[in-house]
Amino acid sequence: MMKKTYSYIIISSICLIISFSGKSNCQSSQLFQGITNKKVLPMLKYLPRNYGGMNVPAADGRLLYDTIIDKGYKRGLEIGTPNGYSSLWLGLAFKKTEGTLITLEIESKRAKEAQANFKKAGLDQVIDSRICDAFKEIPKIKGDFDFVFIDAWKIDYLEFFKLLRDRIKPGGVITAHNVNNARYEMADYLEALQSDSTFTTFIDRSSYAGVSLSFKKEE
Repeated sequence: MMKKTYSYIIISSICLIISFSGKSNCQSSQLFQGITNKKVLPMLKYLPRNYGGMNVPAADGRLLYDTIIDKGYKRGLEIGTPNGYSSLWLGLAFKKTEGTLITLEIESKRAKEAQANFKKAGLDQVIDSRICDAFKEIPKIKGDFDFVFIDAWKIDYLEFFKLLRDRIKPGGVITAHNVNNARYEMADYLEALQSDSTFTTFIDRSSYAGVSLSFKKEE
């Protein structure tokens, strides 16, 4: 079991579990408040219904969207695309900050489906979708990032953290999904976050899945 010492990084957030069935402690409509893009908004609302829970919950998408906009991040990296639902949240945020997102997916069928969704949403100029092995691709990408979202095989989280740790700009953030419902599969990653003094980590439990946000301290 995880050590109780992780509890100090837990913070409360905007609401409890969000679901499209309407059973929630806050209205799901609030998750889409202020989003007026007529192409993207319907996809954010209804795309997850077609994928049997494969996508991030809307609450987590909104959390990442707000984080990007609030911090004014310009260059993002996403590891794990599937059908591109989370990428739509990220891409829409980067469109507002005039930034860009690179998203990496190893499974060709899923990545091509995501690319079609990006084009439909009018975000294909903001989102650079690549079909590749992230471990091989990341070293080829030049420059640093101010935002990273990890949603891949849970046992690989720590290796991705090691690969990207020194490429995050001061004030930037590494975020990771499923840190609540799959925390035992990534205990080494969570332990690394706890012991790394370069980052300040919080865990948001707006959804059952949970998102960690590790902000790199300013120099």
